[in-house]
Amino acid sequence: MNLRLPCLIGWRYWRAKKTNSFASFITLFAVMGIFLGVAALIIVGSVMNGLEGQLKQRILGAVPQLVINAAPEQNLPTSLPQQLMNIAAVIDVAPNAATQAMIQANDGIRAIQIYGIDPKQANLTGIGDTRALNSLVAGEYRIVLGAVLANQLGVRANDVVRVISGDGVVYSPLGPVPSQRKFTVAGVFEMGSQVDAHVAYINYQDARRLMRLPSDGISSYRLYLSDPFQAASLVDTIKTLLAKDNIDASVSDWRQDYGHLFAAVKMEKTMMSLMLSLVVAVAAFNIVSALVIMVVDKTADIAVLKTQGISHMQSMAIFIVQGSLNALVGLGLGLSVGILITLNLNSIMSSLGLSILGAGTQLPVILSPWQLMIITLGTLLITLLATLYPAMRAAKVQPAQVLRHE
Repeated sequence: MNLRLPCLIGWRYWRAKKTNSFASFITLFAVMGIFLGVAALIIVGSVMNGLEGQLKQRILGAVPQLVINAAPEQNLPTSLPQQLMNIAAVIDVAPNAATQAMIQANDGIRAIQIYGIDPKQANLTGIGDTRALNSLVAGEYRIVLGAVLANQLGVRANDVVRVISGDGVVYSPLGPVPSQRKFTVAGVFEMGSQVDAHVAYINYQDARRLMRLPSDGISSYRLYLSDPFQAASLVDTIKTLLAKDNIDASVSDWRQDYGHLFAAVKMEKTMMSLMLSLVVAVAAFNIVSALVIMVVDKTADIAVLKTQGISHMQSMAIFIVQGSLNALVGLGLGLSVGILITLNLNSIMSSLGLSILGAGTQLPVILSPWQLMIITLGTLLITLLATLYPAMRAAKVQPAQVLRHE
């Protein structure tokens, strides 16, 4: 099928001044709808990407991303880290000790999660100043607290707190006696997430002593991943590796404790994208209305063209081209303005005196080329489908009936 003639006619119809002012208004409304919908999708999607990335850095950079725990009263082989490092997504493996505990100071008592780390192997992204972590020397019983937790307890560096562990309980004639020990606050970290209120770090050996575990042997390994979101796909791989070596151990990842947060962000991101996509869909329906009016206005022209030998598919192509040109104008404007605003969003908000996250805090923005491609292809697909009905109406025009009274 030769599309040169339909494209030329469609181009001339699109450029020609509309005789029907109502059709012109609907066309303008459709173009503006696509423009606003695409621009809003890019801006909102980029901000949501930034929030997700920030949450990923602030939480998954501080908590264990993937953990291997040996069966009770058993240890893991020392050769296991080398085998785990052969997995592409694993960037480091370190001994791990974690316990739920209560921490007590003069201003009260709080429930916390304690992670025992080796400062030389700790790969905690987002913590910021790591000098406090480097001061966690075995035997000195020093602890690093989150900023919110330290504020709630009213403590600061060099203050002493009491830590009462839920592990290592011994039973005496007077009843169960929990393991407890005094720790000196080595420093405070702040990540801007709920981790600041519930997490503390101590030396790995100190953690084992607090949990009343032998100093020799390793019962848990903590894996650091290049992408924490790959943890789910690595669980089965690691389980297969453990089963091959007859190692009795369990594998867990960050989703057990923090998966609900990322699921909520993903759902919010999906719903926002769906709502803004409806703006594009409404604009596409306006394209249908404008093209139907155009088909009615050009019925005689179509009939004449058919008498000159134009086929049904070519007559359809004329109005598909005309509707697609409207969509391309709206899409081009939306992409240009959306990308421009996204790249300068914080500057624009600052010049307007707006601050969504508080004074001095900028919105995290990540512009994803993959997301831009999806928005572009999705918009083109929706608008292409919207042109099919008016185009089929044009193809059904019967020249004999239309030109009978001409």
